[in-house]
Amino acid sequence: MQLLQLTLNPKRRIDMGKNEKTPITINDKEYNIEDMTEEQVTMLNHIQDLDRKLSSARFNLDQLNVGREAFINMLANSLEAEEQQETEEAA
Repeated sequence: MQLLQLTLNPKRRIDMGKNEKTPITINDKEYNIEDMTEEQVTMLNHIQDLDRKLSSARFNLDQLNVGREAFINMLANSLEAEEQQETEEAA
């Protein structure tokens, strides 16, 4: 399965007289969104929405991993402090 290489640059518009075009690069080939069918634009919208969701999921995963590590460290420190206290009390 080949991954799609998609680059959308909405700030770069090609002036075609009165009609401006929004170029998009897919697998190193440039297309204009305005020339796409409704179905193709819908697919593009799905891709863009999925990209946002993937980015959000990566962000959330980073937060979860950092949080997990923090709780692991807190638990380890708590257990070590408890062991140290028990050792001091036994002495």
